[in-house]
Amino acid sequence: MLLPPSVQDFVPEDHLSRFVVSLVRESLDLRAIYAAYRGEKGQPPYDPSMMVALLLYSYAVGIYASRRIARACAERADFMMIVALDAPDFRTISEFRRQHLEALSALFVQVLRLAQEAGLVKLGHVALDGTKIKANASKHKAMSYQRMTAREKELEAEVRRWFETAAAQDAADDRALGKDKRGDELPAWVKDKEKRLAKIREAKAALEAEAKAAAEAKAREAAAEAQRQAAGRKKPGKKAAPPREMPDDKAQRNFTDPHSRILKTKDGFVQGYNAQAAVDGHAHIILAQALTPSQSDQDQLVVLVDAIEDSLGRRPKETSADAGYCSEANLAELDARGIAAYIAVARSKHAAQAKRMINGPLTQAMQRKLKRAGRRSRYRLRKQIVEPVFGQIKHARGFRQFLLRGIQKVKAEWAMICTAHNILKLATTAA
Repeated sequence: MLLPPSVQDFVPEDHLSRFVVSLVRESLDLRAIYAAYRGEKGQPPYDPSMMVALLLYSYAVGIYASRRIARACAERADFMMIVALDAPDFRTISEFRRQHLEALSALFVQVLRLAQEAGLVKLGHVALDGTKIKANASKHKAMSYQRMTAREKELEAEVRRWFETAAAQDAADDRALGKDKRGDELPAWVKDKEKRLAKIREAKAALEAEAKAAAEAKAREAAAEAQRQAAGRKKPGKKAAPPREMPDDKAQRNFTDPHSRILKTKDGFVQGYNAQAAVDGHAHIILAQALTPSQSDQDQLVVLVDAIEDSLGRRPKETSADAGYCSEANLAELDARGIAAYIAVARSKHAAQAKRMINGPLTQAMQRKLKRAGRRSRYRLRKQIVEPVFGQIKHARGFRQFLLRGIQKVKAEWAMICTAHNILKLATTAA
């Protein structure tokens, strides 16, 4: 070689990495990120557009941990091309993601609008679903309120005994060594027990606060219901028990990530979150995303549908979802928005064959609607649209556990995952 080689020469012109760099530089508004560097003193930071491209490309190819990203910058030509042979340290990558997490998650809407301009969004049939993803916490680090109460008493007694033992030992040391000699420190193992007790008390107090807030909300609802009944006919049946201000004995809280919950999946129970997505049927673009620690999907249907309109200014013509989203309120909301709904009314192999007591008129109408169409129902599109997207994220790109902790950070991380998915769809169309 008569001239030094360029790393650009080792990356094909149609490579995904080149597309991501071009997309970030030419099409994304990064002013929110650049604003954080105004007036900075000391050594200039890495170019924010390069760092954004590095993170988005890493997520698109299934590399999420900052150490693995930094290693790829030293080993892989596609990563070397993005960083121009000036690889940032893994701490720099981690700190950039932490500092700009909110701005990075906001890129989801920008990429979605680019997909709309590219003709990838039709808003004909939109399918909704949720998937359970592990939190960065072990389910064995969770404890029920009943167990907290019992363990708190055990630890209190244990710590009290050890303080008494330590005091007796101090007195013995004073007699044996003299008062001017050191011998008054508590044993190291006492400190760990004290920390454990403090953590249990903190989690117990949080559960009690949540239970009290829920009880107050239920009390307000009960008072409003009593006023409505006083104005008209009384509701038949047994009077509901007053709400409890103390947590249920089985209520749990995780010490590592308190916002995560133990969720049931087809493979057992996981400590995690319920990640939501609304997917367009044309090119499998994710139109809206959300995340909740709740096992139930019901509260997310209207959230996702309204998020689509907020981002794109239009509503989908029709939507499908499984039985987890079915409720009278949700069907009424979709009807009010003029969206044709295809939602299973109960869990079954075929949506039209659900067998359970259904009282609501809208739910009964939905069951009849699905039964009339049978296997030709538009509901059949749900599996073809939304489930492959979760398969691509969890199996093809290996995202099975969140790296961050706390619901706000995890929401932002899920938004980045969905952004990377849409970028891949954009790249495929551009090619």
